[in-house]
Amino acid sequence: MVKSEITIKARENARKMMMATGGALPVFITDSARVPGAEAVIRGLPKGAIVICRDYDHPTRASFARQLRTVTRDCGHVFLVAGDAGLARDVGADGVHLPEHKLWQTPNLAGFSFISAACHTRRALCRAADIGVDLALVSPAFPTRSHAGAATLGMHRFSRLVEKTSLPVAALGGVNVVTAKKLRPLGLAAFAAIDGFIA
Repeated sequence: MVKSEITIKARENARKMMMATGGALPVFITDSARVPGAEAVIRGLPKGAIVICRDYDHPTRASFARQLRTVTRDCGHVFLVAGDAGLARDVGADGVHLPEHKLWQTPNLAGFSFISAACHTRRALCRAADIGVDLALVSPAFPTRSHAGAATLGMHRFSRLVEKTSLPVAALGGVNVVTAKKLRPLGLAAFAAIDGFIA
């Protein structure tokens, strides 16, 4: 797909998923190997969406993050850098996304307006709440290409995991136009996807 087609597809799918989930906020997680047109996807998201620069192995991650910061600022999105508070500060990101293992490292989060965290267990959700995380990305909700063959939570286990947390929750893992409607009864704050916006 060319960039304009990616943007149109992302806009259409984000709208459909928001309607299916009852208005949950879209969260786009970058992965250049699977979605090489990150900027085009970002331009298709509704204002106020969250963009997480993951791409840990990107050969020029710092310049890539700076580029995404410019696009997200132009579009009115919240921009987070995954796993690197220093880089997040360097590029003027709104905040940082913490992989689950970093929840116990007590990172310096001062100065950020938004913190998200990956949470796969109740223990991680409790820790995220303790350190003041703004959004917990709980996964994997459904089978996902990111971790093909990995065990998934499924709707029953997912809902039991998040039912007692005080944190706003986003479902991650296999979320797309088809699966998003299953999330509606949970009243989630957000849904997160890598390639779900252009699938």
